[in-house]
Amino acid sequence: MSSLPDEFYRIGKLPPYVFAVVNEMKAKLRAAQYDVVDFGMGNPDGPTPRPIVSKLAEAARNPKNHRYSVSRGIPNLRHEICKRYARNYGVELDSESEAIVTIGSKDALAHLLFAVIGPGDHVVTPAPCYPIHQWGVIMAEGEAVPLPVSKPAEFLTALEDLYRKSVKPPKLILLNFPHNPTTVCVDLDFFKEVVRMARMHGTMVLHDFAYADLGFDGYRAPSILEVEGAKDVAVEIFTMSKSYNMAGWRVGFCVGNPKMIKALARIKSYLDYGNFQPIQIASIIGLRECEAEVEKIRAQYEKRCNLLVEGLNGAGWPVEKPRGSMFLWAPLPQAFRGIGSLEFSKLLLEKALVAVSPGIGFGPAGDSHVRFALIENHHRSRQAIRCIKEFLRDQKAV
Repeated sequence: MSSLPDEFYRIGKLPPYVFAVVNEMKAKLRAAQYDVVDFGMGNPDGPTPRPIVSKLAEAARNPKNHRYSVSRGIPNLRHEICKRYARNYGVELDSESEAIVTIGSKDALAHLLFAVIGPGDHVVTPAPCYPIHQWGVIMAEGEAVPLPVSKPAEFLTALEDLYRKSVKPPKLILLNFPHNPTTVCVDLDFFKEVVRMARMHGTMVLHDFAYADLGFDGYRAPSILEVEGAKDVAVEIFTMSKSYNMAGWRVGFCVGNPKMIKALARIKSYLDYGNFQPIQIASIIGLRECEAEVEKIRAQYEKRCNLLVEGLNGAGWPVEKPRGSMFLWAPLPQAFRGIGSLEFSKLLLEKALVAVSPGIGFGPAGDSHVRFALIENHHRSRQAIRCIKEFLRDQKAV
């Protein structure tokens, strides 16, 4: 009798999940009744705005909404996301051909890559990057070409060099600003250069705009679709997870180039029947009525960021305030730069009971940093800062 293989084709392409090491340690500490302050996962802790929840409850009581929906999303929801783009960015979109509803941003990103790239196609990815940005390419049998993202001007120079020197130019450029994990933000001129090069060389562009509304100190993140001609080559993914505290609802959108939208719609038609319809109906209310709530959510993240930046600097851990996102990208303290981000994260968890994400989990380019997610309230953040200060002081004593 033959046995099943020990490893499957696509699973074999994926590396061990680095974050699992910290997650396992965290679970063991909590099981032993230790109070861990957790900045690890970018999982919004605030409630979804009440009008959205109320509309969900109302729509869920209607049996007509219990049937299959449509994989592209209901027309009124697609229309509403287009209205938001017109209102917030001055971008006109056709809700029929240039917008599709997705089951969160990961659904949009992974399935779009399956739809538009083939074996061996080169895809530019940021370095470091959120794991799905690199491994989504690998699972679609493309080849990720990482370019350093910490300095946007250098990214553009590297991209231009890639076009000039590479035997095989990129099929697609994958971007994500405000960036996860580095929190790097860009202005519209950056996107103008990307679009210029992409149009010149016939390259597709995919911009993951997950942190669209989370700008600090007056910074407003631009949409790539604000660039003239961007829709010739680009699509943008927007999600309600962060802006509306709807992470568990799994509602996202892909908007822009109609050919790419059509390809994604074709793939999705084989894979799903769309989100539960009451969720889509409730999302309409969110987009239509809850912009004031989005601002409150943004302001809360900024307050948490200010507290953490001030506290870490005061504790002897120099960090800079980001311009946006829901993260803080902190360089390893000087005394720990030789051990790498994973060992430092384990040590911080063991000695200070503070969980962070090791930068190596976002690729080798991230190993000099750790990522704090701004998901703990002020009381818990102050508790973490006290523990970190004591930890750093004790290490100096040793």
